Amino acid sequence: MAYTKIADVIQPELFAQYVIDKTTEKSEIMNAGVVENNAELNRLITGGGTILTMPKWNDLSGNSQVLDDTNPITVSNITSKSELATLLIRANAWGAHELAGALAGDDPMRVIAERVADWWVRDEKKNIMSILNGVFSASNMSGLVSDITSATDPKISANAVLDAKQLMGDASDLLTMIYMHSATFTELQKQNVIQFIPVAESKIQIPTYLGYRVVCDDSAPVDTSGTTPKYTTYLLARGAIQRGMGTPVSLTSVETDRDSLGSTDYLINRQAKVLHPKGISWIGGANITGATPSDAELATGTNWNRVSDIKKIGMVKLVHTL
Repeated sequence: MAYTKIADVIQPELFAQYVIDKTTEKSEIMNAGVVENNAELNRLITGGGTILTMPKWNDLSGNSQVLDDTNPITVSNITSKSELATLLIRANAWGAHELAGALAGDDPMRVIAERVADWWVRDEKKNIMSILNGVFSASNMSGLVSDITSATDPKISANAVLDAKQLMGDASDLLTMIYMHSATFTELQKQNVIQFIPVAESKIQIPTYLGYRVVCDDSAPVDTSGTTPKYTTYLLARGAIQRGMGTPVSLTSVETDRDSLGSTDYLINRQAKVLHPKGISWIGGANITGATPSDAELATGTNWNRVSDIKKIGMVKLVHTL
């Protein structure tokens, strides 16, 4: 039996974009609106360098002035600041003896692309969790952390979530999604407080809690170092994480290879991306060991610094038990 080689069914240029599109389509966090594609970041990625500078205008400040016919009003300036984002360059390779042949009879490129996209979705969630761990470990982010594990009632509850969202004050209405571990989700189901909203013209139902869209994922942190596990739940705003995808000039996105003697096909997929939390700057450029940060380095608090007002961050961390 003659097997179809991966190189015979994959066109690198089409495959790379297909994987990016499928990854975007399949990401529940992106569908919830918390991770938002940013065209400017796409452009910056192709411009070279691993640290990307994003200038931002500050809001207008001060009070209104009393107008009279004697004294002219004073002129206020608008100020600006910059947020620094770090480029992430990641890759993986897959090899199989009969991968393309086993997929004969279907569209091999589509099937392979969907499987690779599923893998990138899972990997990107790990990236995002590492970023959130690092951001909330930054010294000036403590005002957005509610740790109730030492309280009289340390368990997840509506009151605990509402107290956490209040850390953003009158900007708390920006929060739209709650990201939790499956054990937390199950506990809330036992309390019969999870509601499901049907999606029009489909059989899909979206879980909600206190009006927040629920994303349930075991990437959410769990601290098992003590006698009682401590779970982290995040409240997140739409667009809290800006995402950029692009291809630097020197990066080959897709390659195929074959070990003819071993009858093994190889597929190599590389991605250059930015996952940037709004209002936060990456300051860890001197602390990383590779060309771009690892997940462990993304999770290090000293590599991040909040540069915007707390009410504009759009992220709250709740640490609790079950």
